Amino acid sequence: DWLFTTPLLLLDIGLLAGASNRDIGALVGLDAFMIVTGLGATLMKVEIARFTFWTISTIAMIFLLYYLVAVFGQVVADADEETVSTFNALRNIILVTWIIYPVAWLVGTEGLNLVSLYGETLIFMVLNLVAKVGFG
Repeated sequence: DWLFTTPLLLLDIGLLAGASNRDIGALVGLDAFMIVTGLGATLMKVEIARFTFWTISTIAMIFLLYYLVAVFGQVVADADEETVSTFNALRNIILVTWIIYPVAWLVGTEGLNLVSLYGETLIFMVLNLVAKVGFG
C-alpha cells in the first residue's frame, strides 16, 4: 500500500506548498525508489543483500526528507501564514514518523530480530496510523 499512500501524502504536501510538478514528481519518484528498495530488503534471503537494500532505501529516505525540507520549505516560505503553519505541521509528521520506519525494520524480525513479530507489528501499526491517518 505504500506505493499508493505515500505518493499521495507527498502530492498533498507538495500542492499545499505550491511546488512545481517537476519537484513533486522528483519527490514521488524518489519515494517509489525508496519503497521498492525497502521491499527488496525484505524479500532478500542473503543477509548482506538484505542490509545493502535497507541501506540504499534509508539513504533514499534521507534524500527525500532533505528535499522535502529544503525545496518544498523554500517554495512555501512565500505563502500566507496559515499555509506555512499547516505545511510545517504536516512536514514534521512526515519527518518524525518516516525516520522511525527504517529503525523499526532494523530492530524487527527482518533486520536484527531484537523485537518480536508482535512488537514489530505493533510498531508498524502505530506508525501507519500516525503517519497516514494523522497526516490526513
